[in-house]
Amino acid sequence: MSSADQVLARLGALHPKRIDLSLGRLNRLLAVLSNPEKRLPPVIHVGGTNGKGSTVAFLRAMLEAADKRVHVYTSPHLVHFHERIRLGATGGSKIVSDAALAAALEETEQANAGGEITFFEITTAAALLLFSRNDADVLLLEVGLGGRLDATNVIERPLATVVTPVSIDHTEYLGPTLEHIAAEKAGIFKRGSPAIIAKQQEGPLTVLDRAARKAGAPLFISGEQWHAHEEGGRLVYSDEQGLLDLPRPRLFGGHQIENAGTAVATLRAVPSLGIPVSAIETGLQKADWPARMQNLSGGKLASKLPAGSELWLDGGHNAAGADAVSAAVGEMEERVPRPLVLIAGMLTTKSAEDFLARFSGIARYAFGVSPPGEASRPASEIVTAANNAGIEAEETKGLADALDRVKDLNLPSPPRVLITGSLYLAGEVLAANETPPG
Repeated sequence: MSSADQVLARLGALHPKRIDLSLGRLNRLLAVLSNPEKRLPPVIHVGGTNGKGSTVAFLRAMLEAADKRVHVYTSPHLVHFHERIRLGATGGSKIVSDAALAAALEETEQANAGGEITFFEITTAAALLLFSRNDADVLLLEVGLGGRLDATNVIERPLATVVTPVSIDHTEYLGPTLEHIAAEKAGIFKRGSPAIIAKQQEGPLTVLDRAARKAGAPLFISGEQWHAHEEGGRLVYSDEQGLLDLPRPRLFGGHQIENAGTAVATLRAVPSLGIPVSAIETGLQKADWPARMQNLSGGKLASKLPAGSELWLDGGHNAAGADAVSAAVGEMEERVPRPLVLIAGMLTTKSAEDFLARFSGIARYAFGVSPPGEASRPASEIVTAANNAGIEAEETKGLADALDRVKDLNLPSPPRVLITGSLYLAGEVLAANETPPG
């Protein structure tokens, strides 16, 4: 266990609830730390339900292609906590070192003096401390949960705020309807800071539009102030500044067109950054975001499959994520048809029925696994949900067992195997494959 991991283990015991949305505890701690949130580089604050991480990945790649030093804060991590914090540097941001992270965590722990505080709040405070002490041109700050009461929502005047597509997720914390959830996401809007809104369903869009206007945030809405679509294998983007004919994003799947468009719209809504079109083009082609339709062609796991098979990984875990992933699989099927085999594992906080229903008529077979984590759903429940979706399925002892069983299936050709349903499962896959992020 690294030095930082030892401190993280202690911090996890400071508050009985894993999630307790409030800003009071964090504001108290930040005051003791001399308010690092007031000494940050210009912040682009990114919220939403699906696509936050991919949009941040595009933004980072485009900014770094323009020789900007970029801090990045994302969550959750896949393999190591350190992935959540990237510090800007010439030539590209770097995942925080163990020594630097341990020092910041220990300082934050001492300042907290044993006070009750959630794990996400105190680690966010440590991240803000690191960002305030290291020079950068931009900080990309991803919302953890919701927005209004999220620990990242301590920035008074962000450079811009972004809301990616809103869908049903975390209803126990954010409310039962899309409109309730959108209202929480809209809590990051600030007066004078451009609000970039990705494509939304009608209800959430109405809520976000109204909230941005009330906050005094200039609006940049997909389908109104800007447009992005795929045409002829290219990303075509347009706004009042003109039309851009751009390369198709490196990240796979039709849903990445909207995420990439959102990133482009954000940079063009902040002309002071001075990002040239050439940097946008380069960023689209270099963006990297693990466990989002990631092809695991290298590493240890692919060798377990029959010769000629494909192995893909996606951490999608809600119905909207499943829609995006199943559509991406459909794109692959149009190019190179293969039987699709799912290896699925989910948490009890997510609906396995809704998720796997999106693969009805697409998946040939499914293996149920139980991902790491306290809220892991039993593999038997995955099998039941798959069967209810009309997908033949069987329970397995775990990831390695599921991969080994693929070769026993009577399939007409080498399969396309997709591991999906949980970011916790995705982290286990990347660790087992010996290809962790960074």
